[in-house]
Amino acid sequence: MAIMRSVNPTTGEELATFEHDSDDVVEQKLAAASAAVPQLKAAGWARRAELMNAAADLLEADLEQVAAMITDEMGKPIAQSRGEVTKSVYAMRYYAENAEAFLSGRTLDDPSAVGATRAGTRFDPLGVVLAVMPWNYPIWQVVRFAAPALMAGNAGVLKHASNVPQAAVYLGRLFTRAGFPEGSFSTLLIGAGRVEGVIRDPRVSAVTLTGSEPAGRSVASIAGDVLKKVVLELGGSDPFIVMPSADLDAAAEMAVKARTTNNGQACINAKRFIVHTDAYAGFSEKFAQKMAQLRIGDPQDESTDIGPLATSSGRNDIVELVDDAREKGASIIVGGSFDDSADGWFYPPTVIAGITPEMRLFEEEAFGPVASLYEAASLEDALAIANSLDFGLGSAFWSSDEAEIDHAIKTIESGAVFVNGMTISYPELPFGGIKRSGYGRELSAEGIREFCNLKTVWVA
Repeated sequence: MAIMRSVNPTTGEELATFEHDSDDVVEQKLAAASAAVPQLKAAGWARRAELMNAAADLLEADLEQVAAMITDEMGKPIAQSRGEVTKSVYAMRYYAENAEAFLSGRTLDDPSAVGATRAGTRFDPLGVVLAVMPWNYPIWQVVRFAAPALMAGNAGVLKHASNVPQAAVYLGRLFTRAGFPEGSFSTLLIGAGRVEGVIRDPRVSAVTLTGSEPAGRSVASIAGDVLKKVVLELGGSDPFIVMPSADLDAAAEMAVKARTTNNGQACINAKRFIVHTDAYAGFSEKFAQKMAQLRIGDPQDESTDIGPLATSSGRNDIVELVDDAREKGASIIVGGSFDDSADGWFYPPTVIAGITPEMRLFEEEAFGPVASLYEAASLEDALAIANSLDFGLGSAFWSSDEAEIDHAIKTIESGAVFVNGMTISYPELPFGGIKRSGYGRELSAEGIREFCNLKTVWVA
């Protein structure tokens, strides 16, 4: 029987092991999910909200335990792990309160215009939705799917990343503990090679994936073959543009947070810092100084700013990207090397300038605390650099000039533009990307509607 291992990236210590689900167990979980759908639909809004609030209460009560588990399993600094759990609790309560209004549909004021006595739309759940989720936000990524899906009346099955099995098992039990019908939400402990069979199962109605571009292509291809709805949130190489009129101290402070949150392992981390010539010297100096001052260490220590990367392969990828840039002439301003004899998969905050198109770092996503600096001759040059890649998830634009801000908002090709701030997800706002960063939306009203049938209703 295949095994999933939970390994502490700070020490390399094995924390726990879990056997993969057998085919019979997967069958039982899918059957239970399918059976739960009519029960969830029949429960109604008030009862589903009651159950969702109960699940939020359980997660909130488990906050310290779950936060410590996240940090042990994937290396996030403990304060950020607590923040992840707290945000997840908030999202659950947010959907408990707002789902009914988001899915109320509409009624034509004058149905006679279409020859009816009553006409409009309604939203119905699709059924069982498979969620293929990543390790970098092991609770939040799942909850931001599960809360709206369950509140809409769907059931969910989770295929979590193989390196966070403790989080996967915890989430697989959470909603049943809260009183949801058995099978409403469960975890499939399976490897990537078995996902296709689950997508093709006729009881599964739709799929959502957050992960790499190759994983997204694979899932979209399989789902397309069987004509099932898919939402994809894939990689990003988000631009962080700084203009001369910006508050450079505030921009540099936020730039550090935008690049290094979650140890730099988030699709929406700012990765390319595009700075106008007139602001370049001032910003780059402040930014590099602040990156160099970050404290690297045990993520369970409250004072730690940067913990380890989640996997050894992830660190190897970062090493290769940085070494490739260095060998091809880039300037390493801060960081760029580490002690490979030390325990844990640490990599220091790194700032690189002089990136050119022949370097891998120019086009590839750096999933770690590595920032690329670009100098732009003008606003149009900065926007052209920002839009030059085929990614389009988030973006940040720093300026105090309203005309520049309006132009940037209209011009930047991404799923989000944050002005004088950093890209972040909020339950109140839709989240997702364009181009190779995926399609569809999570969160807000738009997110809960993704896995519903928008049904037209016409009554003679």
